[in-house]
Amino acid sequence: MTIQSKMIVDKDFKLAEVDPRVYGSFIEHLGRAVYGGIYDPEHPTADENGFRGDTLQAVRAAGVPIIRYPGGNFVSGYNWEDGVGPKADRKRSLELAWWTTETNQIGTNEFADWAKLAGSEVMMAVNLGTRGIDAARNLVEYCNHPSGSYWSDLRISHGYKEPHAFKTWCLGNEMDGPWQIGAKTAVEYGRLANETAKAMRWVDPSLELVACGSSGSSMSTFAEWEATVLDLSYDNVDFLSLHQYYNNHEDDTPNFLARSLDLDQFISSVAAVCDYIKAKKKSKKKIYLSLDEWNVWKTQGTSRADQLWQVAPPEFEDEYNMEDALVVGCCLITLLKHADRVKMACIAQLINVIAPIMTENGGPLWLQTTYYPYMHASLYGRGTVLHPLITSPVYDSKDFTDVPYLEAVSVYNEELGEVTVFAVNRHLTEGMEFTLDLRSFKNVSVLQHTVLEHEDIHASNTRSNPGNVLPHNRGNAAAGEGSVTALLPKASWNVIRLKVNS
Repeated sequence: MTIQSKMIVDKDFKLAEVDPRVYGSFIEHLGRAVYGGIYDPEHPTADENGFRGDTLQAVRAAGVPIIRYPGGNFVSGYNWEDGVGPKADRKRSLELAWWTTETNQIGTNEFADWAKLAGSEVMMAVNLGTRGIDAARNLVEYCNHPSGSYWSDLRISHGYKEPHAFKTWCLGNEMDGPWQIGAKTAVEYGRLANETAKAMRWVDPSLELVACGSSGSSMSTFAEWEATVLDLSYDNVDFLSLHQYYNNHEDDTPNFLARSLDLDQFISSVAAVCDYIKAKKKSKKKIYLSLDEWNVWKTQGTSRADQLWQVAPPEFEDEYNMEDALVVGCCLITLLKHADRVKMACIAQLINVIAPIMTENGGPLWLQTTYYPYMHASLYGRGTVLHPLITSPVYDSKDFTDVPYLEAVSVYNEELGEVTVFAVNRHLTEGMEFTLDLRSFKNVSVLQHTVLEHEDIHASNTRSNPGNVLPHNRGNAAAGEGSVTALLPKASWNVIRLKVNS
């Protein structure tokens, strides 16, 4: 038995161009993300800088355009000066966000080197917890100013003649969270963010700056925080951040698969607050959104009593399964449906810590189920998002009503002459007969129909079984006159790539 669904797309019904940075990621000095993840000098694939070659290969293969660094909670207690200069002179420090010892063997310059090898830009974050305006402006000067000043010349003395030219900067991290070092009220943070933004821009006028929104939509101050912060900093920032994580602690798969509807509402709500402040200020400027932390986060906590002040102990190393991959896929589709407003997003994190890429210190690397929808979207979701008109049967779950079994969106890459459809069938037992109406394209052919599926919704990839859940290209999408039909298997992620023929 199968269910029926339909999507109509028209090349004239354009939503927005996709900003490639929506496929960004995040690396924090947390757990084994840095030490053991990107940096493992004793690893067989390590280069002369100690960077793991297998990790770089997996990051490059996913086409990660930008990576947020160095945090996260870590940044709110970080003295960036501790991570530059000769490595032998760098001090070890107590890291209070995660109760570990930071060796500072990887810092700003090393991460810039690694990101360049990975083919990624850096989204730099400044410490507005224990520090503020002075440290932030000095860091911009160190990173971006060509020469002739104290901090730029110090960078040159450290072996980096050319500036890093980091364009995108985060003004702190989750500053409303009581867990944050130096947490602040909305007024305290809004004023500090505004004054820091001014000073940073006076050093480098080309910067794009991200102000902290609430740490999540469940925060008691949500929406009021956003409004207050923007009221105080609107003219000097470009983006407002959103953070959101999902889990299936209740073991309710239909409800879990509907979580992207919550993300859709969250994005719409924050955009509405931004537009309210725009109207209040009678401004012509539009604030865009940066979902610079999002993912499935299954671990409820971490035990630190037996690893206090260790160097890079394993933390939050979630094992992701098929249903997690479907939720990640649905969230990626949701981001594309908001491409007119969400211009940056960072799946958090990239390696080892709630990550699509896993490594063993000195050992192998394997890819989690969530790597594949992320990689597919990053590689093939470039171009113009077309407004989708979708007809699908629906279901109700514990927290959601009228959840469509079909979650889908299309991206038109006019330069390549390709249309890519990303589609998730949420139905757990039935395949879906999917019809794609492409009337305005007339003549198309199927390049590839990739499917990620598994008979066991809880199947995962592990060190001992890294190939348990892999995508295949045996999808049966077929093109007709101005249309495409396909069977979307039960509980599956689908990528249908089409060539537009002249």
